[in-house]
Amino acid sequence: MEDQHPVLGIDHGEARIGLAITDPVGILAHPLETIHVQQTAVFERINTLIAQRQVKQIVIGLPLRMDGTEGTAAEKIRAFTDELRENLIAPLPIHFIDERLTTVSAAEKLHAAGKNAKKQKSIIDQAAAVEILSDWLTQQSPPLFEEPQW
Repeated sequence: MEDQHPVLGIDHGEARIGLAITDPVGILAHPLETIHVQQTAVFERINTLIAQRQVKQIVIGLPLRMDGTEGTAAEKIRAFTDELRENLIAPLPIHFIDERLTTVSAAEKLHAAGKNAKKQKSIIDQAAAVEILSDWLTQQSPPLFEEPQW
């Protein structure tokens, strides 16, 4: 089976895009960087990181409504993803994952780690990308323990 790691996680926002990446074997997600949309050529930067990190797959958080349906926020992410696909230097598999509450979860974890709200702003997008990527990795992993079949 061909290597499917590392994987790039993306938390897309209008002002900032948080990025996370897996370790080389795809077990853990780590913060990578925050792209400031107004200051950076987004697709050029993502392509640079893909080349540098030898990314094999991309996971993008899809903001679903609490009832699980897609709304205008999800439409924006799908439009961004279409644009990303068109601008990638090489075709890569792109996966969506439900990102409901990932920013809330990331903020809670940062707060628990002693980070205050002002300092969080610079890293919250990366932390949300870590949550997105970690959730996806969990879904890809077989269970560690099989339930006994009685």
